Amino acid sequence: MSEMIEVVIDSIRVHLMAPQRVVVLKQANADRYLTIWVGPYEAEAITVALQEVEMIRPLTHDLIKNVFNAFDARIIRVEIVKLQDDIFYGNIVAEVGGREMHIDSRPSDAIAIAVRAHVPILVHKSVMEAAGMEPDHEVSEAESGASSRREPPPPLSEDANDRLSVFKDFLDKLDIDDSDKDKPDSPST
Repeated sequence: MSEMIEVVIDSIRVHLMAPQRVVVLKQANADRYLTIWVGPYEAEAITVALQEVEMIRPLTHDLIKNVFNAFDARIIRVEIVKLQDDIFYGNIVAEVGGREMHIDSRPSDAIAIAVRAHVPILVHKSVMEAAGMEPDHEVSEAESGASSRREPPPPLSEDANDRLSVFKDFLDKLDIDDSDKDKPDSPST
């Protein structure tokens, strides 16, 4: 396992122009990140587990975790083991009857299960070396000063303004300041 690097989920980001999401993993003991593109359903499955949202019925990843438990298989960790042709490969590692099993998995599914099972997420060194990124710490003062001043966003098109006007009308109709006027000063018994 010395070839493996532990990571934690830093964030899940939305691509504004596509239905894809990005899971950002951060190396546990360093300032290095790994980004993995995932589908919207997989991102949702990870997000639901991270936020510990209780579902009425088990989602697919909950079901898989329950199947592991039903067969007395203990999930130990998940791994991202390979990057080939821009595709990440993963494993769910479980212990069954004292024996370690490696089950092939998409990294997004493995991560969704790791969050539910509260187990570590590990990335092979070769994957981190090939696709890991470190923030650029060599930003000059001139660049950092310019980037801290944000330009105002461009004005919205007339069509966008029309679509957003529904929300403005709704907010204008809310009577937030007067909402406490109808409440009694003291609770009645």
